[in-house]
Amino acid sequence: MLFIKDRLQGILVCLLVAVPAFFLGREYEIIGGPVFAILIGMCLSKFVREKDILKSGITFTSKKVLQYAVILLGFGLNLGTVIAVGATSLPIIISTIATSLITAYIIFKLLAIPAKSSVLIGVGSSICGGSAIAATAPVIDANHKEIAQAISVIFLFNIIAALIFPTLGNMLGLSNEGFAIFAGTAVNDTSSVTAAASSWDSMHNTGTMVLDGATIVKLTRTLAIIPITLILGFYTAKKSSGTNKASIKSAFPMFILYFIIASVITTICNYCMDSNIFSAEISGMVLFFFALMKFCSKFFIIMAMGAIGLHTDIIDLIKNGGKPIIMGFACWVAIACVSLAVQHLSGLW
Repeated sequence: MLFIKDRLQGILVCLLVAVPAFFLGREYEIIGGPVFAILIGMCLSKFVREKDILKSGITFTSKKVLQYAVILLGFGLNLGTVIAVGATSLPIIISTIATSLITAYIIFKLLAIPAKSSVLIGVGSSICGGSAIAATAPVIDANHKEIAQAISVIFLFNIIAALIFPTLGNMLGLSNEGFAIFAGTAVNDTSSVTAAASSWDSMHNTGTMVLDGATIVKLTRTLAIIPITLILGFYTAKKSSGTNKASIKSAFPMFILYFIIASVITTICNYCMDSNIFSAEISGMVLFFFALMKFCSKFFIIMAMGAIGLHTDIIDLIKNGGKPIIMGFACWVAIACVSLAVQHLSGLW
């Protein structure tokens, strides 16, 4: 009861931020609900930061609800489909992830950007934008400013990519499959991948062919959250202990384990439905449950981003945003070039 009383008002404020952000995100998919939530939160932060009664609930939302969102993200991952269909794009995915992380490290060294911001921008650029940042931030103990900065940088280049990549793909003569892989590997966030792929489908009258393909490639990239967070977890735990050793218990992010379990449950249930092991009634209930969990995951991320916005000073963010934008730009360009280059070398383009 004390838990609810202590946090309720702050959680309600985050909820009030999340509701309009959710609907704005549905209306303007190219931007997405999480970005609207951060923007609304930052606009209100001056009025909220000084109210002690709200701090506990806002902090809970920005940390714990963010982890719950990542766990529920697993209910959107059918590992069987991802492995079967996403295998073609695997060399490109690995190449682009490695390129982004290496580029982020080089820019981090050259421009002396704070380490945690660099990690979040590198991981967000290489894997899956806001979801990857949401999964990584608790592992490296990033603060609200670092998370907001990384999300803002990723958001900027997501919009540019969604707007120009369909035209660029036309100019380069990409096939439908080629553009699906390009969009799925070179665009960061799901909403922007959807926007770019939908634009291509509309331009070429392909139904939802490219959209479906790009989404599966994007889901395959999402799986990289698992090894990346585990590596960062071990590194952070070792650094915190002051020795060269770290226990599995201290290093392993438990919410990532639950994310994996959710993915495995999804895969098993999909197999049972495809094999007609479940009755039509049970299959309907399972599909409803998965749809509900995916909705909750998206909404929780929006709530958490709203909480992060409420913690963030927008003026300070703008003043210190130059170097992170340079890093985001470098990662974005490098990923796009490598995605196209590996496609070309693989004979896919």
